[in-house]
Amino acid sequence: MDNNIAISFKNVSKSYPLFYQKTLKEFFQAFFTRKKTIEKVDALKNINLSIKKGETVGVIGKNGAGKSTLLKLIAGVSYPTSGKVNVYGRVVPLIELGAGFHPELSGKENIFLNGVILGMDERYLVEKFSEIVAFSEIPMDFIFTPVKYYSLGMFMRLAFSVAVFSKPEILLVDEILAVGDISFQKKCLDKMNEFKKQKVTIVFVSHSMEQVKNFCEKVIYLKEGKVEYQGEVDEGIKRYENELKIKK
Repeated sequence: MDNNIAISFKNVSKSYPLFYQKTLKEFFQAFFTRKKTIEKVDALKNINLSIKKGETVGVIGKNGAGKSTLLKLIAGVSYPTSGKVNVYGRVVPLIELGAGFHPELSGKENIFLNGVILGMDERYLVEKFSEIVAFSEIPMDFIFTPVKYYSLGMFMRLAFSVAVFSKPEILLVDEILAVGDISFQKKCLDKMNEFKKQKVTIVFVSHSMEQVKNFCEKVIYLKEGKVEYQGEVDEGIKRYENELKIKK
């Protein structure tokens, strides 16, 4: 093992079943009439790549190219159909913000619940509680209100704030810098740049080529579940934009 490697994929493929029938009745009708009932969809196909510790890597490609599947495999919330994914370091996924939140619990209770899910201990959360709330810009009155009454923006801001205080070694970011208003988006980006200076390994999925160009040091360009290019940002973006021009 190379001690400088944070993430590696070796011959990794990921497939999902696609069911054509929605009910058991439809399934049996299709089965006895010999219609197709299920099909395999290949989200990733024989992926080989490596990301070094401390690198900020952008992942680009069209919808359905396999970007989110790649992040889920790194996060360990999904597993490869074949091949091996190796991850060295504590992962914090900013993929589905608030996935661990309980709607009936207050903002405060969800800070502690989600913090523990992300690997923080209670003493650290008590210490950082005021900073987490201040970062989220949610009024203290709302922190003691069940999050089911929050606006979507408030909910997402609180979830993001908890996540960024979790001391990640590897940070997975999937189109979440659109959280809140413009000033809060700037705060999010400033926090990402702070992690970058701290040499946190960042895997950054975005459809904004401007953000990728300004923020990332390397790029992985996925096309139809395969690595089309891995390397310099400008070259990766150029190849991706050429694909988009051809498709028009």
